[in-house]
Amino acid sequence: MKERKKLIKLRTSMGLKQKDVAESINITTSYYGMIEQGKRMPNLSIALSIAKFFNTPVEEIFFEDRNN
Repeated sequence: MKERKKLIKLRTSMGLKQKDVAESINITTSYYGMIEQGKRMPNLSIALSIAKFFNTPVEEIFFEDRNN
């Protein structure tokens, strides 16, 4: 899953742990970890919170580029 790699890259480029992101968007660390692992897909509200946290369009994180 591409979103897994995108999320990990965004988080690590900022020097953050999963816990840091999870606390900032008000979800559990384990739930955020499952999103990164591709085991869970966030609902729209959480996906938007993650995108806002990383200052990245939600489409860029959670939707595959159909042109590639």
